[in-house]
Amino acid sequence: MVTVQQLLDEKGHRVLSIGTDDVVLDAIKKMANHNVGSLVVLEGEKMAGIITERHYARNVFLKGRSSPKTTVGEIMSRRVVCARLEQSVEECMAVMTDKAVRHLPVLNNKQLIGIISIGDLVKSIISDQKFTIEQLEHYISS
Repeated sequence: MVTVQQLLDEKGHRVLSIGTDDVVLDAIKKMANHNVGSLVVLEGEKMAGIITERHYARNVFLKGRSSPKTTVGEIMSRRVVCARLEQSVEECMAVMTDKAVRHLPVLNNKQLIGIISIGDLVKSIISDQKFTIEQLEHYISS
């Protein structure tokens, strides 16, 4: 069973962030430049929320709002679903499915230490399945 700790050890603990007073255009540019789908939103050092491409699409683009004039704080989600280091990939997948989210910031003792995406989970599951298949093929051929 692969845990969030193992995922972060493999992928890294880097978390991209933006402030609540920054404009949405800057958030979208940052996501595009780093090829990510979300940013953790900070007020000072504290996590205030999360902004995703979905927030932009639904709350700016579809409503005809202006990206350079709308602040991140106006459209971000303040109710952030988070993961813990000891959770398994399968538990995180269930949480993401249940809460309809694609990104889980990771907390350790209320400290933000990473973020995982649905892509990270799928990659881990595929890797585990590939390993199992290889082991079974080796067992059958010997």
